[in-house]
Amino acid sequence: MTTPFYELDWRKLSRQELDLGLNNGAAVPESVDIVAGWDQRSTLLRAEYPDQLDLRYGPRERNRIDFFKAAEGGPTLLFIHGGYWQTRAKETFSLFATGPMAHGINVALIGYTLAPDATLDEIVREIHAGIDFLAAQLPALGGDGNRIVASGWSAGGHLTAMALSHPHVKAGMAISGIYDLEPIRHSYLNVKLGLDETTSRRNSPMMVADGAAKPLSLVVGGAELPLLRRQTADFAAHRVKYGLPVTYEEIPGVDHFSIMDELVSADGRITTLIRQLFERCSANPIPR
Repeated sequence: MTTPFYELDWRKLSRQELDLGLNNGAAVPESVDIVAGWDQRSTLLRAEYPDQLDLRYGPRERNRIDFFKAAEGGPTLLFIHGGYWQTRAKETFSLFATGPMAHGINVALIGYTLAPDATLDEIVREIHAGIDFLAAQLPALGGDGNRIVASGWSAGGHLTAMALSHPHVKAGMAISGIYDLEPIRHSYLNVKLGLDETTSRRNSPMMVADGAAKPLSLVVGGAELPLLRRQTADFAAHRVKYGLPVTYEEIPGVDHFSIMDELVSADGRITTLIRQLFERCSANPIPR
């Protein structure tokens, strides 16, 4: 009998079991082709919106933001890519701007230095620096600097939770994220990350008492790895414990990659949740 995800304890797993329990690529063998498709579709979108690409917010090569404008003076979704903090790039994820843009939501995709070239502390600081830059530049770009919602997938879900404390971020939409880094620290993923216990706990939203009192939506796929499903459920419970605004949803039948179909579509569940977050944070309704 398979152990329910909410009873699964990573501390009782062997190193091999833990590594497999965190390996999304192994769990979804077709993920290589899926991501290749993301790249192709993102290239087309970038060609359609070439004017505000690679805006530099810091000194390092990946300290760049792509801005896709949907509406003059509209709100902005800041999207943070995944890849366990050590792979992938913002360019792959451009296509996921299309769902929010269909509702008049501008989308900014942020790049950041990958491990091992940056520590996790440095990556978090880069995200905050990028938000500083974006908020200051939005009026000139045609957006509203007072209406920013952060979102991200996988490691980007973790960075979304870490960005929630930034004063310019009004809410967060975290997709299939990691919120307790201790299992990461004990797995193959730590070879490049180099986390010690102090750094792991400092950067684990689930290990920090309290948290930012801003709306946060958490979603995960019902067909995702059990350890990741538990991460999202446990973080939702953590926020409830401290009386912090949170919604939690498991989307049936989708895995770590197919869940993103719910963002690329204008009618997708994640797109809908993002629109609802903006409506909660603003007196100006989002077009439906």
